[in-house]
Amino acid sequence: MSEILTIVIVGISSLFIGGLIASTFLRKAIERKSETILKEAQEKAEVIKKDKILQAKEKFLQLKAEHEKVINERNSEVQKSENRLKQREVNFSQKLEESQRKQKEVDTIKENLTNQLELLNKRQVDIEKLHKQQVEQLETISDLSAAEAKNQLIETLKEEAKSEAQVFIRDIVEEAKMSAHSEAKKIVIETIQRTATEHAIENTVSVFNIDNDEIKGRIIGREGRNIRTLEALTGIEIIIDDSPEAIILSGFDPVRREVARLSLHKLVTDGRIHPARIEEVVAKTKKQIEQEIIEIGKRTVIDLGIHNMHHELIRMIGRMRYRSSYGQNLLHHSIEVANLCATMASEIGLNPKKAKRAGLLHDIGKVPDNEPESPHAVLGMKMAEKYKEKPEICNAIGAHHDEIEMESLIAPIVQVCDAISGARPGARREVAEAYIQRLNKLEELALNYPGVVKTYAIQAGRELRVIVGAEKVTDIEANQISYDLSRKIQDEMTYPGQIKITVIRETRAINFAK
Repeated sequence: MSEILTIVIVGISSLFIGGLIASTFLRKAIERKSETILKEAQEKAEVIKKDKILQAKEKFLQLKAEHEKVINERNSEVQKSENRLKQREVNFSQKLEESQRKQKEVDTIKENLTNQLELLNKRQVDIEKLHKQQVEQLETISDLSAAEAKNQLIETLKEEAKSEAQVFIRDIVEEAKMSAHSEAKKIVIETIQRTATEHAIENTVSVFNIDNDEIKGRIIGREGRNIRTLEALTGIEIIIDDSPEAIILSGFDPVRREVARLSLHKLVTDGRIHPARIEEVVAKTKKQIEQEIIEIGKRTVIDLGIHNMHHELIRMIGRMRYRSSYGQNLLHHSIEVANLCATMASEIGLNPKKAKRAGLLHDIGKVPDNEPESPHAVLGMKMAEKYKEKPEICNAIGAHHDEIEMESLIAPIVQVCDAISGARPGARREVAEAYIQRLNKLEELALNYPGVVKTYAIQAGRELRVIVGAEKVTDIEANQISYDLSRKIQDEMTYPGQIKITVIRETRAINFAK
């Protein structure tokens, strides 16, 4: 047992000693390896250090060269700047010398001018003294002060200038009238000749023809109930008298008259005439007339070649067919004005399409759905603005009766063409009382002028002849009366077409041989 223990102890000791020896050898090997690696690292570090030093030297040399180059360039620029500055100093010195020289010249001239001004002041004083002496002598000779003589001279010159100005104005006006009248007459005549129109006048009654007088009784109905119903629904007075085979429909609204006429035609054709049937037929006829109005408006704008118009304006154009102005059918009048405007616009170089559009719409304010109190021209302008018409067309509509100021050349064309359409013979009728009042007012306006002896309104109010006293009015004053009277009539009166004012001044010498 003790032997085994001894062997074990010896073995363990051997192992321990072997481990110590091995660890000693291993540490020495590691130390040698470490020394080798450290030596190699030091050698590599030395090589890298030498390389970095060389690179740093090269970089330093490169930067030094660049720095020297920049310094040389800056020195060159500085040298150039110094040269330019020296040159400027030389130029400035030369200019300063030149300025000093000119200043001396200016001073010399100024001194001369001062001397001349003093001399002139002395002469002015002498002239004023001499003028004063002459004025005093003239006042003494003429027994008039200078102010009185001056006033007399001014008045004389004013009278002479006024007379010469009136003669000059008369010559200019006459020359302008000759050329303008000739050109305007040519354009208007060509416009009228190229526009074919109807001459029929609308009435306030319609005649409904029937086959026999028995139908009259059926239309009247028991105790007149049928005719009362028809009159109440249409708003038209139905006159049934002894006229053979005819019934008269009376009313100022052509749409209602047309509704009544068509309704009567349907009732008579159908044979059933009683209040319930009358109500049904009148309602259907109103719808039919409304549809016809739209169709008439569409056909009108298509025939005139007008496009992109609002459907409400088209409906208003159709309603014109059943309206009249002084007996003239409003749609026919508007179509005529549209064609006249297009022709006249073409003659003077304006856009005929715009002129035609404005001419067609110029009386659109006469057919509104309600009855406002505004003038029809202003109302038509507002309607056109509402439905997006162009500003020049809206202005032409509103200005064709001078309610607003004209802003484009289309406006006077519409105004002139409206007057041409309404003034031609047979186009419109005029109430006799209003016609007589217009003639009387024409004559009264002329009688208010001094020197007027008699006045005569002739040619249905289209010409006014004014007789003046030859001893009271000169030729120049007669021309002035004619001009002033034309302006006054334009401002104060409303009339169709134009009025010619003729002032007559004559001297008669009468003797008798016995």
